[in-house]
Amino acid sequence: MEKFEFFNPVHIFFGVGELSRVGEEAKKLGKKALLVTYSEHHYLDPVICRVENLLNKNGVEFVRYFRVTPNPTINQAKEGVKISKAADVDLVIGLGGGSAMDTAKMVAAGVFYQGDLWNMVYSRHDNSKNVIPPEKALPILMIPTLPATGSEMNPTAVVTNQETHEKSYTWSNCLYPKISIVDPQLTCSLPTFQTACAAADTISHVLEFYLTGYEDAFLNNRIQEGVIQTVLEYVPKVLKDPNDVNSRGHLQWAAIVALNGWSQPGDGWTPMHQLGHVLSAQYNITHGASLSIIMPAWMKHFYKSRLEQYVNLAVNVFGVEQSMSKENIALEGIKRFEEFLRSIEVPTSLSDVNIEEDAIDFLTSEVVKISFNADNKLQGRPPASRKDVKSVFSLAKS
Repeated sequence: MEKFEFFNPVHIFFGVGELSRVGEEAKKLGKKALLVTYSEHHYLDPVICRVENLLNKNGVEFVRYFRVTPNPTINQAKEGVKISKAADVDLVIGLGGGSAMDTAKMVAAGVFYQGDLWNMVYSRHDNSKNVIPPEKALPILMIPTLPATGSEMNPTAVVTNQETHEKSYTWSNCLYPKISIVDPQLTCSLPTFQTACAAADTISHVLEFYLTGYEDAFLNNRIQEGVIQTVLEYVPKVLKDPNDVNSRGHLQWAAIVALNGWSQPGDGWTPMHQLGHVLSAQYNITHGASLSIIMPAWMKHFYKSRLEQYVNLAVNVFGVEQSMSKENIALEGIKRFEEFLRSIEVPTSLSDVNIEEDAIDFLTSEVVKISFNADNKLQGRPPASRKDVKSVFSLAKS
């Protein structure tokens, strides 16, 4: 096994009805909160109303910041910081999916940050020495309503620069939430497409580690396989019955486990995400949908580079029998994965989201510009070249 460090201080309250704790737990963290959620929030209105009532009941003042969009922008974070400073808040509450929670993190850190907030973002991986990550943040309380990003139990935020169309990360220990209240019942109002995209997103977080991470990682791989199997088992049940709160709970815990550090402690390169981020930044595609397009194409291009791991995935997760050659077992596993994605009606090709073939060279150049390192490679196992990235986009075209 490799050396690694692991740290995760987040206090999780998990279960149906746990939203009732929000007032008393917020009161432990501050007296006045910035409540962060989406500009389009009608399907969350009952939750918002209840949260506000519980805050009032426990004497926690709050200021609304309901201006977040999917694929949130750095300007939205800056506006939240301005409002927070003017209102003198001492706590930030993120209510929603990854976009709302990541914006809450950016605002919480931005209150103390000196200089342009974009300077905390690793927007170009070959220029990371010039990035100044945040060192301090207001206490953060999360209320996730989407089982996908795991932002409720990790120290990472993703944001887009709307001027340069760059989408990338910041991370720091100060961005760990103090408390996350994870109530599966809150996800029951999710639209079908968002539920399916969230499932693809959850799978992507462990699939990347599984296929490009540590080679000697038996336990890690079993955790990763378990997360994928959980999604395969429960997302069809939720799509059939949106009010199946038990299945919702399984999906929400899988999303947390996928990205809270347990499945790949100490290392976690996400090359597939770098391609997906370019799609989201340029075309405003839902994050999970961008990954459902990239994952099968990536696998078709790279399966020979780590054939044994692709065989393990096919056999252990997708139930492929070992009566064929290793190459055919791996290809059958990829086929079954792509069939699953189609069965939950998420896009699996660029043509599904109306991106033409003539955009491939531009998309490739954007990945190189934003995500390649000083060695002119996209980090992973194996590293990807410009030629590799173009091939993946080409395989994803239809």
